[in-house]
Amino acid sequence: MNMLKTKKTLSQCERILIHLQSGKTINPLQALNLYGCFRLGARIYDLKQAGFDIDSRLVHENGVQYAEYSMRGTEQ
Repeated sequence: MNMLKTKKTLSQCERILIHLQSGKTINPLQALNLYGCFRLGARIYDLKQAGFDIDSRLVHENGVQYAEYSMRGTEQ
């Protein structure tokens, strides 16, 4: 990742990767609100294809099911 980029010019993938590497989880609603990302699953796929080890789990809450993503080995 090019460290000369400003936060404003980072791609959605880069922003999501930084979020995950900081030890946080992310779900589709957070991705939309924080990064304007409507297709979190597609961005996670892109990151996995680039070699990043990203875990997913299904969350069932108030009759709604969604995926939540995290990375192993990141600081909490």
